[in-house]
Amino acid sequence: MTPSFLPRDLATINLFKRRTVLIWIILAVAMLGLVVRLVYLQVVTSSDLLEKARRQQMFTLRPFIPRRTITDRKGAVLALDRPVYTLFAYPHLYKEKPEEIAAKLAPILKRPADKLLSVLTRDTTSIQVEYWLSEESSDRIYNLRLDGLELIQQRHRLYPQQDLASEILGYVNVDHRGQAGIELSQEKLLERTDQAPSVAQQDGNGKFIPNRIPAGMINSDRTSLQMTIDSRIQRTARQILKQQMVKFSAKRGAVIVMDVRDGGLLTLVTEPTYDPNRYYEADVKLFKNWAVSDLYEPGSTFKPLNVAIAIESGAIQPDTVFNDEGALTIGGWPVANFDYEQVGAVGPLSISQILQRSSNVGMVHIIQRMKPSVYYGWLERIGLGDISGIDLPSETPSTLKPQEQFIEYVIEPATAAFGQGFSLTPIQMVQLHGILASGGKLLTPHVVKGLINEEGEEYYQPKLPTPRQVISPATTQRVLEMMTDVVEKGTGLPARIPGYRLAGKTGTAQKASSTGGGYANAKITSFVGIFPSKEPRYVVIAVIDEPVGSDAFGSTVAAPIVKTVIEDIIVSEGIPPSHPEEVISKIPTIPDPQPSVSPSPSASPTQDAIPTPNTTPNATPSPEPKPSRDRP
Repeated sequence: MTPSFLPRDLATINLFKRRTVLIWIILAVAMLGLVVRLVYLQVVTSSDLLEKARRQQMFTLRPFIPRRTITDRKGAVLALDRPVYTLFAYPHLYKEKPEEIAAKLAPILKRPADKLLSVLTRDTTSIQVEYWLSEESSDRIYNLRLDGLELIQQRHRLYPQQDLASEILGYVNVDHRGQAGIELSQEKLLERTDQAPSVAQQDGNGKFIPNRIPAGMINSDRTSLQMTIDSRIQRTARQILKQQMVKFSAKRGAVIVMDVRDGGLLTLVTEPTYDPNRYYEADVKLFKNWAVSDLYEPGSTFKPLNVAIAIESGAIQPDTVFNDEGALTIGGWPVANFDYEQVGAVGPLSISQILQRSSNVGMVHIIQRMKPSVYYGWLERIGLGDISGIDLPSETPSTLKPQEQFIEYVIEPATAAFGQGFSLTPIQMVQLHGILASGGKLLTPHVVKGLINEEGEEYYQPKLPTPRQVISPATTQRVLEMMTDVVEKGTGLPARIPGYRLAGKTGTAQKASSTGGGYANAKITSFVGIFPSKEPRYVVIAVIDEPVGSDAFGSTVAAPIVKTVIEDIIVSEGIPPSHPEEVISKIPTIPDPQPSVSPSPSASPTQDAIPTPNTTPNATPSPEPKPSRDRP
């Protein structure tokens, strides 16, 4: 007999089987869907998903990579980068009252709390509270742990010497890009090439692991840009330049010192100037270095170069004598010496005496010995019409009349004989006198010495053009001897330094009219010194634009500047005197004390005692002759 419950159990079993089959079907469909989805993700959309993952998980950190430090030739820092911070506030994230936040920030930012409160409560989502915060101030703000504040790190260029070398350094803008000086011209050398490493977020704690480290990141670049400038001489030149400009109410001035061994500039000063730390407060005209970009007519300081050209071309001999009539008429134009009304005709003069007296008529006679075409070719050969090639931006080439005009009109070479009718920059004037000082070589003036490492070793040096020989050493030596007489006996006497010999030449030129066609009622005074006169090392030039006064000449305005700068070079470099007897003769001597002698009874009360050798007073040097004033 079959139990009655079997049919019911069979029905249950069949139901279980159907459900099992249904579940397996669902699982199979789900697995198939997963496979299809996996194929879609891994094959069809894999590239898009991979890019999304990279954007979400990969980050590029930008560490503080400073611009290269700039130093002078002795290692004194002139410019460097430092991290600074900008403080932002987000009012919607404040968890303390704005009054409390302002009270805590006030002593750090050194600003009144009420004014900070007005800033912190502005109706905006983001507020710039302060910028250029130092690391010390930013650390103090960070330690306050105030919600709603954020410190953003930035780079800031600091010029610790302020305006000492601003005309050379220039400045960088808010984007840290050079806008003037070597900050602009040497942008590639100053910007480091380090790259920031990419990092990826690998775990839930947000820890970053370097994905790639560029070459040189671990061994970071610590080189700095070294200049040829000497901060001490630069400071001395600026101080004496300011004094003379104030004394003669001058418009502007420049002082340049060049080492004739390689063309490196020890000093390049222009006044007025600006503080590159606060460039935004300065007149934009000051950003242009006028010693490099503005032209002027050199006047009598060009006469030694004309003498060198005439001797080198064979037109004259160093002992040639010319008759100075005091005044001439050239092509219908009058040419006269500056003192013609007082002196009249001077008479026979040697070449050296022509330079000593700064005779315009004598110089015209010298240049007339050459064909205008030959003279013009020599002017081009020494560099007129070209630039000096200095490594500073915005240099203006010198100007020279067209050759056809120069040859056709006899007045053109005549005016060029005493340094007028053409224009150049002060930096090119230094370069041209460098020809005389270097034995006839055309040097390239420059301010960048190269890159150096932490040990002071040279890492990189810019390649300069090879100096070109334009005049023979014998000719330059004869001209230097004549220029030495200018300082010892002529118009350059105010630049004379006892115990030393320097060659020099004064210049007081009429200033060309800014509207063209003639000369304005103003002048430019200058003095060029070459030191020492034997085996020269330095060329020093001072140019003063529009000094005021009846006694404003190259000998009175510019020569004292050059003298002061050379005296500082002597002290800085420890240069011994070439004529020590001149220094010794000026040292006062104290006579030895003599024992008191009782008067002889036979001696007359009015009789003068005969001086003994020990009591004979030292002979005082004869007074130096006063210089004649130089005019073109």
